[in-house]
Amino acid sequence: MEEQELIAGLRARDRKTVEYLYEKYSRALFTVISRIITDSDIAEEVFHDAFIKITRKIDSYDETKGRLYTWMANICRNAAIDKTRSKEFSQGSKTNTIDDYVYGLESQSGTSELVDGIGVKELLVDLNEEQRFVVECIYFKGYTHSEIAEEFAIPLGTVKSRIRAAINLLKKNIEKI
Repeated sequence: MEEQELIAGLRARDRKTVEYLYEKYSRALFTVISRIITDSDIAEEVFHDAFIKITRKIDSYDETKGRLYTWMANICRNAAIDKTRSKEFSQGSKTNTIDDYVYGLESQSGTSELVDGIGVKELLVDLNEEQRFVVECIYFKGYTHSEIAEEFAIPLGTVKSRIRAAINLLKKNIEKI
């Protein structure tokens, strides 16, 4: 099916055209989303929402601004980005511990020796408890400075001071590796 036929069929709400669109483009569009969202269940949910949006918003597509696939890929990309920015998504990503994050895939990928070999554990051990806590929250659990301050009742300036001190210490100790 030519692009013009596809656009006309979608605008006419033709079921066969929608099925053709799904058959020919779903894998490529899902890939756009799964590059941003690695959880396949969430990526699939976002894809289905985006696909429905594509079929419903086809009248807003302007052929003079680009090809149909580019327009559809942008809808999928934006849907994935919106999902990652949602509160539901960000809260879900804050449930893993540092060990889950850094060492969780070692059995699947065989990287445990590599991770230990680069000295991640040794570097974090050099931090005091307060510094290690903010590093884990920010870099391994996805919290922002403000979220740490609010959720754990730590003044924002203190959070920032602790992370700054931790980064400075890590920079000094990185040469040990």
